[in-house]
Amino acid sequence: MDADPKPTRRAWLATLAGAVSPLGASLAAPDTHAGPIQRGRALAFPADHGAHAAARLEWWYLTGWLQADSTTPDASGLMGFQITFFRARTGLAETLPGRLAPRQLLFAHAAVTDTAGGRHRHAERLARWNGQWQQAPEAFSQAAVDRRDVRLGRWRLDARQAVAQGPGLSLELQFDETQPLLLQGEAGWSRKGPEPTQASHYYSLPQLAVRGTLGLDGKTVRGSGRGWLDHEWSDEILHADAVGWDWIGMNLADGTALTAFRLRRADGSALWAGGSVRVPGAPVRAFGPQEVVFEPGRRWHSAATQALYPVEWTVRTPAGVHRVRTLLDAQEMDGRGSTGTVYWEGLSELLDLQGNRVGLGYLEMTGYAGRLRL
Repeated sequence: MDADPKPTRRAWLATLAGAVSPLGASLAAPDTHAGPIQRGRALAFPADHGAHAAARLEWWYLTGWLQADSTTPDASGLMGFQITFFRARTGLAETLPGRLAPRQLLFAHAAVTDTAGGRHRHAERLARWNGQWQQAPEAFSQAAVDRRDVRLGRWRLDARQAVAQGPGLSLELQFDETQPLLLQGEAGWSRKGPEPTQASHYYSLPQLAVRGTLGLDGKTVRGSGRGWLDHEWSDEILHADAVGWDWIGMNLADGTALTAFRLRRADGSALWAGGSVRVPGAPVRAFGPQEVVFEPGRRWHSAATQALYPVEWTVRTPAGVHRVRTLLDAQEMDGRGSTGTVYWEGLSELLDLQGNRVGLGYLEMTGYAGRLRL
């Protein structure tokens, strides 16, 4: 499903959504074995690259940019890309027994941004999954539990490639690690609120070397650049007072990786915050909730949803004071046909206080078009 779902699909999704407990509520016993979200749990790879089907929510998130190579005629500027696969456990295994019970929902969002042409296109997909991996044709929707390999039809994200195609966009990318895996928070256990249960297991693969093709409105660009991959799973993230979050993942030109986020109340104040910085050759420096400050600047108004997004920020962390500025204001993602959420996700630059670009990455903002409901 690459466009808005048909009314029957909407009704089906609403029925399933009603069976899924609100985030943070207790669910029936999980349908597959997996370790809990627990402080001190050591992440193990490659198994933890795979799906954790007992967890309430999970996502694999790849973003980055390509610079067109010399074989692409008339191409200029940077092309941004985002592809995210989501998995949600429905809790229906006990009430709807049988092999075909929709134990899991799989969603995917993809977007391509042309910064020079001022264009942004996005697409989405949705499928149900019984929670079991099957040796099946490529078009089968499922997620491996022992490695990174998640598929929705012909959309796919695995150990080294990402593929997606939708109305007005396509991406076919290969990526390689250039740095060690980065465990966020406390060795991969990341607090997301004042209660210890509001946490996730979370790791990143920054500074990925990316190459491949991006298609936008029938035009294909081939190039190379940098990427960032996040993988996160949780049973509870949002505190009752949180309406959404602001997040950055930035690859700096000197090889540094900078993460910063905050959970935000309805009045715009921070409920919780965190992040990390890793300078090449140095250990990860995790940030405490009082060490990260997001100060909004210029805002952009979405005519489609009436949301008002800050598209320039001053971000203060132990890594210094930086400005974040989007490379295209109109990078809103309308996921109401799949996850039911509207959010802003876009290629942005990281500037020092003198206005020099020191890095590139993605800015994510949720909860501006209404309280985020996962």
